[in-house]
Amino acid sequence: MDLRFDDKTAIVTGAASGIGLAIAHALAASGARVVLADLDLDKTQAAARAIGYGARAFVTDVTKPDQVAALVAFAQAETGGLHLMVNNAGIGGPLAPLGAYALEDWHKVIDVNLHGVFYGLRYAIPAIKSAGGGAIVNISSILGSVGFAGAGAYVAAKHALVGLTKTAALDHAGDGIRVNAVGPGFIHTPLVDQGLDQDAQKALSGQHALGRMGQPEEVASLVCYLLSDHASFITGSCHLVDGGYTAQ
Repeated sequence: MDLRFDDKTAIVTGAASGIGLAIAHALAASGARVVLADLDLDKTQAAARAIGYGARAFVTDVTKPDQVAALVAFAQAETGGLHLMVNNAGIGGPLAPLGAYALEDWHKVIDVNLHGVFYGLRYAIPAIKSAGGGAIVNISSILGSVGFAGAGAYVAAKHALVGLTKTAALDHAGDGIRVNAVGPGFIHTPLVDQGLDQDAQKALSGQHALGRMGQPEEVASLVCYLLSDHASFITGSCHLVDGGYTAQ
């Protein structure tokens, strides 16, 4: 199956590393004009150069609605429109039982992982509509489907993101915009590899039916399919890429 995105513009948030970088690379290699958005200018520019294909970098804090609006405006001004949006930026947050969860940590996780996705939808949807329609993928998690001890803020945000995705799909199907979510299992990203020691990673690997954690490229493949015209009858749903984690 040949997935092509020629003459399409895509924004990927949280694109300087990990899953976001893999998605941005796959889209660019398939013909899309890609704008990478992340917090660190140097890192994001380096990622865009490494991808090639004319990829562009734009510094964005997704918790700031004015910055997300500026990101969308930049994509439109640089390429003439916006057709595809991947709301990938997210953080893990500390692990703690809910009865002792620090309020500032709760608000930070919710702000990035939920409010940031809402802002992405809020400003990308009018732009995509004006371009004649397109598709959006929000990156959720297996923890948008199940619980995980100590990760109350993250679990709450990712569950809410799935509901937000379904509602956006219903609201904007008539505008020619499909909206889906992807729920990765534990993936080898800097967030996981730097945050967990080898013993913890081995234990997590064993919780997946396939006996391993995933690779960012395996998530990117699913995201690109959902963004493509091959998925033209798919909207309002969450698709897991989790090595069987939630099947057990």
